[in-house]
Amino acid sequence: MPANPASPAALKRRATGVLARLGEAYPDARTELEYRNPFELLIATVLSAQATDRSVNAATPALFAAYPDARSMSAAPVEHVETLIRTIGLYRNKARNLVALSGLLIERHGGEVPNSFDAVVALPGAGRKTANVVLSNAYGYAAIAVDTHVGRLARRLGFSAHTNPDKVELDLQRFFPREKWVFLHHALILHGRRICLARTPQCSACTLLSLCPRLGVERSS
Repeated sequence: MPANPASPAALKRRATGVLARLGEAYPDARTELEYRNPFELLIATVLSAQATDRSVNAATPALFAAYPDARSMSAAPVEHVETLIRTIGLYRNKARNLVALSGLLIERHGGEVPNSFDAVVALPGAGRKTANVVLSNAYGYAAIAVDTHVGRLARRLGFSAHTNPDKVELDLQRFFPREKWVFLHHALILHGRRICLARTPQCSACTLLSLCPRLGVERSS
C-alpha cells in the first residue's frame, strides 16, 4: 500500500469533508442488527463476528423466543443453542460463549448488561468491537467500533495505515470529533457494504470520490 502523504492538518480537513458527505448520504445511519434491549444487542453483536447482520437477524428471533434473558440462556443446553444459530458462522463456539457469558451476567451483574467497557470485554466472545457496539448503541457512549468495513475504509481514505482494529480506532479518533464517532462507525459500515466494496469499489458512484486517495484500490467500477 502506498504511503499516505497527507499532513495531520490536511487529514483533519479531509475528515470534515468526509463526515459532511456521509451525513448527506446516510443521515439515519444506525446498526442493522435487530434488538429490543441491551441483552439482545450483546448477543446479536457476539453472533455477528465473521457473519453478516442479515444471517444474525434471521436467527435471533427464534433464539430470543426460547431464551429471552440472561437467566434463561445461562441454563440453556449448548446443543439446543447450536441448533438455533447453526446458520451463523462459527456457531458451535458462539453457542458456548452465549451460555457462558449469560452465566457471568447473572454471577457478576445481576443478569443485566453492564455499562462498563472493561466489564463487557471480560465476557466470553465479547472483545473491544463488541463492547464499543453495545456501549454506544445501548448506553450512548462515544465509541468507534472497527469491523472489516470500517478498517478497510479508514485505510483507503488515508486515515490509518494499520490493520490492527485497535490502532485503526485510535487513528480515527484523532481526526473525527468525539460527538460523531458513533455516527461515523455506522455510516462507514453502510458505505462499505453498498459502495466501497472490498474487491471492486464503486468509485464512480461514490460521494467521497474527490476526497479519497483510494489507497490500495487496484480495480474499481
